[in-house]
Amino acid sequence: MKKIKLLIFAVLSIGFTAVVFILPGQPDNQKIKKDTKMDGTIKLDTATFGSGCFWCTEAVFERLKGVYEITSGYSGGSVPNPSYESVCTGETGHAEVTQILFDPKEITFVELLEVFWKTHDPTTLNRQGNDVGTQYRSVIFYHSEEQKKLADEYKQKLNEANIYANPVITEISQFKKIYPAEKYHQDYYENNPTQGYCSFVITPKVEKFEKVFKSKLKDKYK
Repeated sequence: MKKIKLLIFAVLSIGFTAVVFILPGQPDNQKIKKDTKMDGTIKLDTATFGSGCFWCTEAVFERLKGVYEITSGYSGGSVPNPSYESVCTGETGHAEVTQILFDPKEITFVELLEVFWKTHDPTTLNRQGNDVGTQYRSVIFYHSEEQKKLADEYKQKLNEANIYANPVITEISQFKKIYPAEKYHQDYYENNPTQGYCSFVITPKVEKFEKVFKSKLKDKYK
């Protein structure tokens, strides 16, 4: 098993944690069972994360180099074809998630995990800020045993290092199915930057993210 090197940085505000784990060398992407599609000569892999409101999560991850497509949706529940209204009841079992198609040659799954854990609070059960309910839980839906191993190792190191006052409780579960959210949820922040929630919640988070991860941003966001 590869050892994970822990680097601790100064604590950042607005929900950004203060740690990143780096695996020596690049992960062996051949070991990852691909859930991919071909984009010309580019072979894409898939990651699925839930970290609160999917408007926020989508706005963050779409800025990263190597990310080619993001779908906001619902996953992890028992109700087929859920609507936004039904998911908001907290009774479907689904979490709001973003599914990310990325090029592992440009950005690795470990780097995506770094962004995931740095941009939300993974210690609160079924809650992110004022958003409360099982639909807002912190969750990683893994697409391969390699993704599961990397996520488990990262979570373990976070807890061993006592980075947070409380334990990381992020759920790590096998991906089964995503139900894409309604069309108006897709690219919500990009299409509605002046909407109240976007202005007061998402914009400050995105601005902090862009400063911290400047080297990983697509050119148009630098």
